[in-house]
Amino acid sequence: MKTKKRSNSSLKLKVYFNTFLLTAFSLITCGQTESIIALPKLIESQPETEGMSSLKLSYIDTIINNSIFDNEIPGAVVLVARNGKIVYHKAFGKADNSCNRKLEKDDIFRIASQTKAITATALMMLWEEGKFHLDDPISKYIPEFNNPKILESFNENDSTYTVINCDHQITIRNLLTHTSGLGYGFLDRDERIRKIYHKNGIIEGFTTEPILLEDNIKKLAELPLLFNPGDEYNYCLGLDVLGYLIEVLSGNSLHDFFKIRLFEPLRMDNTWFYLPHQEKERLVPVQVFLNDSWEPYQSKLYDINYLLSGAKSYFSGGAGLSGTAEDYAIFLQMLLNNGELNGVRILSPTTIDLMMTNQIGDLWGKEEDWLNIRYYSLAFSVLNENAEKQGGIGSKGTFEWGGYFNTQYFADPNKKIIGILYKQTMGANKDHTLSKFRQIVFASVVDE
Repeated sequence: MKTKKRSNSSLKLKVYFNTFLLTAFSLITCGQTESIIALPKLIESQPETEGMSSLKLSYIDTIINNSIFDNEIPGAVVLVARNGKIVYHKAFGKADNSCNRKLEKDDIFRIASQTKAITATALMMLWEEGKFHLDDPISKYIPEFNNPKILESFNENDSTYTVINCDHQITIRNLLTHTSGLGYGFLDRDERIRKIYHKNGIIEGFTTEPILLEDNIKKLAELPLLFNPGDEYNYCLGLDVLGYLIEVLSGNSLHDFFKIRLFEPLRMDNTWFYLPHQEKERLVPVQVFLNDSWEPYQSKLYDINYLLSGAKSYFSGGAGLSGTAEDYAIFLQMLLNNGELNGVRILSPTTIDLMMTNQIGDLWGKEEDWLNIRYYSLAFSVLNENAEKQGGIGSKGTFEWGGYFNTQYFADPNKKIIGILYKQTMGANKDHTLSKFRQIVFASVVDE
C-alpha cells in the first residue's frame, strides 16, 4: 500500500488554519501556573560549590578523549548538573569528520526517543486539566482504534495476514507504557510487524514526505496488534499516537502545543521538530565508522536530513525532536524540581510522583541483569531498590532513557544530579562511554 499524500495546497491550508488556532490558543489558554517557589533556570556553578569534585569530574575528559582516540566515537557533548547548577559542560572531538568541523557545546543533536518523555509530560499537562483518564480507551478520542485485532497468521511471501479479536481495547496508559500491542516498524523486534508496517507505509518518525501525524496514526489504527493490550511490553509507536491525541485534545498541532506550553515557558530555545534555516549549520551529522574512518551515515529507510529538508509536516511524538544538551537539561531539571522551573509550574508534584511509579509490574521480565534493577514508569526507565547495590549508576528513583542516534541521559532526584551524553552515531557497538561517564559522575559527589 502506498502512503497517502496530501497536496501542497491542502497542507498549506492546514498550516494557515493552525496559525489562526495558535493565536487564539495563546490568548485563551490558562497557560502554566505561576510558581510559588520560582526556582531559576539552570546557571553555571563551580563543582565544589555544589558538593562535587572538579578533579574527579576531569576524569570524564580522559574517558571521552580515549574513546575518540580509539575510534569508538567521533565526538561528544557532555553536561553534568547538580542542585540546578551546571557544574560540567564540554564538547569533545568532531561534529563532522568529513570536513573536520569541531563539535561545539551548543550544537544540535537528533534526540529521537528522548522526545517521548516530552510528549508524555505534555499529555500529563492535559490530564491535569481533566481532559481524559489514563485508563480511557484511546478509541474514545481516536475512533479508528475502536475495533483492534491481533495478528494471528502471517504469509512471508506477500505479507498478508489473518487476525483475531482483542479481548479489550487499547488504553492511554497502555500507549504510555508500551503495553498496547502496537509495533515500531523497522525498529520492531518482530519481523512480521516490520513487513506489515512497511507494506502499509507507516512512518516511524523520520520523513521528508508531506505526511501529517493524523493520517499516519489513523492508518496505523487499521493494522493488527501483536498481543492483547496490557499483556506484554513491546517498545512501539504509542507516543506517536499520543502526540496525535494531544492535537485532538488541544486543537493545536503538536509543534504548537510544545512551543507554547513547554518550550517558551521553560526557555528551551534550542529545541525543534524541524530546524530553522539559520540553525542548520549547528546540526551534528550522524556518522558511522567504515573503512577505518568516520563517514556520513545514510539510511535506506529514511532521509537522514529530514530535519532540514522536505515537507516538514510530520510531528512525531515518539522521535521527532532535535535540540541541545543544555535544553534537555532544562527539561530534566523541571522534573527534578517536581514540575517547576523558571518561575513556571508545568506539572504538580503529585503528577511527577505518578509518572515515576512502576506502571507495568514485571512485564519487562527479569531475564537480563539490567532489568533486575529497573522498572518502567509512565515515561522512563527508573532504578529500583536493587540499583544502589550495583554501584555507579545512581540512587533508587533515578530516571533515564536515550535516543536512536546515540544520545543518553539520567537524572537522580536523591542526589539532585543530571547527566547528559550526546553523540550522533550509528552502529557504535564498541561505545562504552555512558557507563564510564555515569560511574565518574556519581563518584564525583563529595558532600554528605
